Amino acid sequence: MQFEELDLNYDVLDALDDMNFTECTPIQEQAIPPLLEGRDLIGVAQTGTGKTAAYLLPVLSQLRDGGFPRDAINCVIMAPTRELAQQIDQAMEGFSYYLEDISSVSVYGGNDGIRYEQEKRALQLGADVVIATPGRLISHLSLGNVDLSRVSFFILDEADRMLDMGFLEDIMQIVSFLPKQRQTIMFSATMPDKIVELAKTILTNPVEVKIALNKPAEGIHQSAFVCYEAQKLRIVEHLFKQRKPERVIIFVGKKVHTKDVAIALKRKGYNAEAMHSDLMQEQRDDVMYRFKTGQIDILVATDIVARGIDIDDIQLVINYDVPHDEEDYVHRIGRTARAGRDGRAITLVSEKDQPLFAAIERFLEKDVPKEPVPTEIGEAPAYTGRGSASRTTGKRKRWGRGRGKGHGNGNGKSDNTSASKTKTSKSRNRRRGGHDKKGTGES
Repeated sequence: MQFEELDLNYDVLDALDDMNFTECTPIQEQAIPPLLEGRDLIGVAQTGTGKTAAYLLPVLSQLRDGGFPRDAINCVIMAPTRELAQQIDQAMEGFSYYLEDISSVSVYGGNDGIRYEQEKRALQLGADVVIATPGRLISHLSLGNVDLSRVSFFILDEADRMLDMGFLEDIMQIVSFLPKQRQTIMFSATMPDKIVELAKTILTNPVEVKIALNKPAEGIHQSAFVCYEAQKLRIVEHLFKQRKPERVIIFVGKKVHTKDVAIALKRKGYNAEAMHSDLMQEQRDDVMYRFKTGQIDILVATDIVARGIDIDDIQLVINYDVPHDEEDYVHRIGRTARAGRDGRAITLVSEKDQPLFAAIERFLEKDVPKEPVPTEIGEAPAYTGRGSASRTTGKRKRWGRGRGKGHGNGNGKSDNTSASKTKTSKSRNRRRGGHDKKGTGES
């Protein structure tokens, strides 16, 4: 289905046209129509399926059509991390390009007092859309900086992550400030019992939209080393001796390990930096900038922080620890082989993580090739996972830069959206065909 077939406001369609977004993704095709009808919705979809557009487009369309107060906060979007809040804010800039009278503000911790005062002023003036992390919004609520009594749209993005991070109490506290009559939208990558219970608590007769977890892209060459925990760092060094590391992300399971792994690699002479939640926002932005510009070769990060990483030419992803579910595995290795390129994903599987990796192989419906641990590193444990085929080794593949350049694919995926466009009044008039769908009410 194309976006023009949906009942979206023409100004929103114009922005999509400028961004070369024409075809809806499955989550957008199924979610946007009921949201335009005002229904509550729970969507189950992984990162990268276009879920940001799935909720932003209908909300912006309704705001543009009018009927909402100008001096109030009309929409609150909750995100688990600063990185995701910034990502949503970036998408908001693109989709609202022709909506000059609709304002937004992103609200998250880890910044200075000047930024806090700017947030406070925007909240008190009644920004139409507030994109916030739970802790920061609670801070503003406790100081009386924000009035949520007239909110019409309440959105939880990556709800399962928020619960994993311990934000349930904060979410329920925020909900207590909202009016009962509102449209509530919740997106989650998974549907554990705690998400089901939260949905029952805050949603009213919701539409359920579920998109099956996609398999990793064909361009990702996956392999694994079955090893002891103490051998992991030496295996990483072995890989980097084979080829100089460039554009590498190492995913670890715990925040403290990001620091340990980064420090160990630095001591070995590698250009590595850790990305973790203890860093101030300015420091995290600086690390990301230096990684994107090639000043850092190796980024060591956790899953939660890595949600804000959107770079097309990652050469190698190393799972230093096996992720706890299939969605995290697909998300992690999906950082490579993007925009038509090839990429490499290597997982280090310790004894205790073998059951987790076996579950991932069952989801993939194949055995991930196991590479032999070099003899100088020592004897490795046997793999007792999915099947004997997992012991296949063969010639080691090297990772490299794909030849193709990335191009806009027009699929409407909004998790990384460029707001750099030129207004095209001619195309706007052509699409409208003389029928103006602009909202006449206040927004």
